[in-house]
Order: sequence, then structure tokens, then C-alpha cells
Amino acid sequence: MPRKPNIVFIFNDHQAYYRHGWDSGPKIMRPHFERLVSEGISFNRSYTASPLCCPARRTILTGLFPHNHGEIQNGVNHPFDRETYYAKLAEEGYKNFYYGKWHAGPGTAHDHYCEGFSYPSYNNPYTKPEYKEYLRKKSLPEPEIIIERCFWKRDIKKGDRYIQDKDWCNEHMSGIMQTPAETHEAFFLANLVCDKLKEFASSNSNQPFSLRVDFWGPHQPYFPTKEFASLYNPADIPMYGNFLDNLSNKPEIYKRECNVPMSNGDWETGRIIFPNPLPWHEWQKTLALCYAQITMVDAAGGMILDALDKYGLVDNTIVIWTTDHGDGIACHGGHFDKRAYMPEEMVRVPLAIRYPNVIKSGQVSDALVSNIDIAPTILEAAGSQFSDNIDGTSLFPLFRDTNAKWRDDLMCETHGHGQKHIGRLVVAGKYKYVANQNDMNELYNLENDRYELTNLIDSKKHRAVIEEMKQRLIKWQSKTNDEEIL
Repeated sequence: MPRKPNIVFIFNDHQAYYRHGWDSGPKIMRPHFERLVSEGISFNRSYTASPLCCPARRTILTGLFPHNHGEIQNGVNHPFDRETYYAKLAEEGYKNFYYGKWHAGPGTAHDHYCEGFSYPSYNNPYTKPEYKEYLRKKSLPEPEIIIERCFWKRDIKKGDRYIQDKDWCNEHMSGIMQTPAETHEAFFLANLVCDKLKEFASSNSNQPFSLRVDFWGPHQPYFPTKEFASLYNPADIPMYGNFLDNLSNKPEIYKRECNVPMSNGDWETGRIIFPNPLPWHEWQKTLALCYAQITMVDAAGGMILDALDKYGLVDNTIVIWTTDHGDGIACHGGHFDKRAYMPEEMVRVPLAIRYPNVIKSGQVSDALVSNIDIAPTILEAAGSQFSDNIDGTSLFPLFRDTNAKWRDDLMCETHGHGQKHIGRLVVAGKYKYVANQNDMNELYNLENDRYELTNLIDSKKHRAVIEEMKQRLIKWQSKTNDEEIL
């Protein structure tokens, strides 16, 4: 019997598909991700099931929409009462390893047949004994940051020295890490993974392994090191296409904001100020550090790809590289982070997969795929499947033929962030329809309005399109046992 393939899953946090060279601006450098793209298949229309960490991460474990797995918002801590792909991999004899951020509900990856570096909730790798030991072995200093901007209503200002010693590392700030790149969490995690790959290669074990690394970045805080920050000139970044959106034809959820100076800084009551009080030349500085951090995390992921090459593990390993959801930075009037709205910046994500002898090199798919499809894809590679019905579908048909028969529409959902909100979107062809409970609905033509500046929901010319998109959404909600929202 042929040996089951190894599975390597590289997982970024909070990174949009958009912004990669748009608007004649600088292309965000992702040479290692693009290497994977050139050696496998990339998906131009890959969406998240929900634009929020915990719901999306539980979806990736279960193949279910949040309304079915129960972790509908961050920190709900709904019990794991549905099967995860790790349980099925363990049944298939896989050795499972997990390194990095969990943030998928209660417990850690260790509760799901995994070994490795995993702590509860969001957490902070910089405070952990494993990280301290890593610094000692590598003779590296404790990381230190010089702050460029703080978006919190706190007494932290430009030029302050800062260390990440809190229980979490989710600071709404930008700055430059003064210490070597190896002190960044992404390189710490990549080193743990590379050591484990070396160990497997030297053991000559016939047992297949599943290895997943979940970087905390490029999620804010944007703290790249000097070498990566120097790659981007802020002045080269043109004004983002919907930065000046006055939100006049948008639902109220777009008008909520809790960061300063774009609002009063209050999580519950904050509303975005228009025009944005932060000048574009200041946004350019933060965006340059955001882009630099994407490139830095890409370099850490590249270490893992290089290790697979070095240790002769490429041929029998499927590699998946994606992210949980997007990033709303500077979008629709100048937001920071994310809320309950669902623009393309928040819901569309990069996805590339390499599987030698199964996927031909350099393939590109425009199929509507989602992170509901990741878990069943992993299990099909392992020769398994979930015991119960799930919402996702294995991507294997698209591996064999990018024009294979596939779904022609796709749903995404939100249950709010910062406030309770129920929203559902459906994309089909060039249109995107968003149903917002107790708020304005939305319709966009993504083909000629990729920045979603013109809400067509009241357009008489589009009544037939709106009705068609409603019916598509009803179909998805019926199929996935979801409450009907129009």
C-alpha cells in the first residue's frame, strides 16, 4: 500500500487577498508564497467562512460554518462537540504536530491529538519558556520595539520603547522591532517546525505526519524588523481606493470604529470620523510596516519550504498555505483592524496548495472556494473523511481539472465583532449580495467596482439580480440549516 502523504499547513493570521500591487503601488513581496503558487495551484476567489479569528479557525478544523460548529464570535468557547480533522488523522495513523496561535475555542491543540507549541486562546509566544529557551540557544536578545503609532486610547506615543510582555500580543500599534528578525515570533515558530522536519527526516519513520504552523502575524501589531521595514517606502503607497468612502450608502456597521484618532476610542460607542483625521501620509507609514510584516512572515514560511527541500520531504507532502480572514486596514473611510462588516478586504484570502504528482505546477483557479473546504481536502489526501455531513467540499476535483464542475456561488457569515450583528453574504459571478439583519443590505458589481463604493441595493435596474442573489442565499441557508436572513 502506498504511504499516506505528509501534510504541512502554513497558516497566516489576518491577511487580505487584496492590496498585492493594486493601484500602481508597490507589490507586497511574498516570494516564498509565490514559489508555492508556481509549484502548485492558487485560488483567485478564495473566501473565509467568517471574517473573524475564532469562527474561521474552528471552521478550518471542522469543515463547518460557524452557525453549525458554535464558535460564532471570538471567545465564545463553545465546546468541541463536532469532529475535527485531527481526530480523523489520528485514526489514520498520523503523528500530528501544531505550532503557534490557537484561538479556536477552549483548550489547545494538545486536546486534539497534537504535540507541539500551543497555548490557550490568543495568548503571547514572547512570554513562554520555550521562547526564552530559543533565545538562549540562539544567543538572541529579548525583542524590543520603537513605537511609530498607537491606535489605542492609551499613553503610548511615537518613539517609546516597548516590549510585548502582556498575556496577549494583539496591540493596535505599529513600530519597528530593533532586534534581529530571528527574535520575531514567526521565526521562532519556523525554527521549531524546521527542527521537527529534520527529526522526521533522520528517523526514517514510515509513519505519516501532519504539521501545522499558525503564525500570530501578519496580524497587528505591525512590528517588522529594520531589514524588512526598509523594503517599503511609505511615499510610494498611493491612496487606497476606498479610503475616502464617506459611507453614505453603507449600513451602520461600517460606521463603527474603536481606534484613535479615527474615533473616540471607545469599543462600544466609537464611530468613524469623516473625513478621516489621520492624514494619508501617516497612513502610508503604517501601511508600509503592515506590508513589511507580511514579507517577514513570508520569509519565515519560506524557511519551512526550504526545510522540506533540504530534508527530501517534498515529493510525498501536500503543503497548504492560507490565512483565516482578511485585514480592513485603511479601507472604507480609514478603518483599523476589523468589525462586523464584510467587504472583500475582510473576506477574501490568499490560498495556494502544492501536491507533487497530483497538482500540476502553475495552475490558477477562479473557482469559488472557502476555508470550509480545507478540512475535507486534508482528509481526502489522508484517505479519510468526516463521519458526519459537513458544509465544505474537498478541493481534489479542482486539483485534477481547474475547469471541473464546481459550485457557482458561495456564502460567508458574521455574527458580529464589537457588537452583535447577524449578516450573510453570497457571491456569484460578478455580484456580491450582503444581507444585514436590522440594517441596510448591500449589492455590488465586483467586476467594475472592486472597491465596493457603489451599493446597488436600491437600483431599479438590478431588482432581478437582487432577487436572484436572495434565492441563492436562501439555498445556502437551507442547505446548511441556517436561520433565514434577507
